[in-house]
Amino acid sequence: MSKGPGLFTDIGKKAKDILTANYTTDQKFSVNTCSENGVILTSTALKKGGLSTGDVAAKYKYKNLLVDVNVDTDSKVLTTLTFTEIVPSTKTVASLKFPDFDSGKLEVQYFHHHATFTTAVSLKQAPTVDVSATIGTPSIAFGAEAGYDTTSSTFTKYTAGVSVSKPDSCASIILGDKGDSIRASYLHYLDELKKSAAVGEITRKFSMNENTITVGGSYVVNPLTTVKAKLNNNGKLGALLQHELIPKSLLTISGEVDTKALDRTPKLGVSIALVP
Repeated sequence: MSKGPGLFTDIGKKAKDILTANYTTDQKFSVNTCSENGVILTSTALKKGGLSTGDVAAKYKYKNLLVDVNVDTDSKVLTTLTFTEIVPSTKTVASLKFPDFDSGKLEVQYFHHHATFTTAVSLKQAPTVDVSATIGTPSIAFGAEAGYDTTSSTFTKYTAGVSVSKPDSCASIILGDKGDSIRASYLHYLDELKKSAAVGEITRKFSMNENTITVGGSYVVNPLTTVKAKLNNNGKLGALLQHELIPKSLLTISGEVDTKALDRTPKLGVSIALVP
């Protein structure tokens, strides 16, 4: 794939990941194993809100084809096929869930030095269509996405965004929720090795006349350990510690406290991902 402005979903992603990625209040345990023929099996157990669920996933890659099969506790099977470079600079993703065949989707991504385009169509009689486009460079990008429901002949979404990236910082503005919200974020690396970073984000919801301000940061303590924290103007304080127990095996502990209601029990989440 050529280096270009990236997908529309990449706009603001670095800042969003610091504020949201790997934060959890659930208990999750997963084990990865790899067979001799290259099939990667993943077994996952999840406890959420007193309910326990689990799934088994298998991945297999052959040349430019990636096959991903996931079976959950309800015996639903999700199969995803990803083809790369069938046509130069493209990626094709096809997914189908059994027995819910209407959940199938076909997506095509096209990458160019100065533009990317994606089209996703649901595989049902009256499909929904999602399209997105981004133009620019890795340093500055403008993008938009829209979703259209052919059944009701209405737009399900339309969003626009812009991002500016420098070696030590990146900023983005996204107008979403059909124009009802705007989110601006800024990330700044505090050292040349990018071991520490600070993030600020403000979201404005016009229909509710409400602002949400969130600040956070991450710090790489050592090659095996990373810590993150975040706080918003509603008093929600979150913290996370991630440690690599053995190569590619991660222990993640995260928690959330409502600083405006300290009498409430803090939320705690633990995730263990083992790769023998």
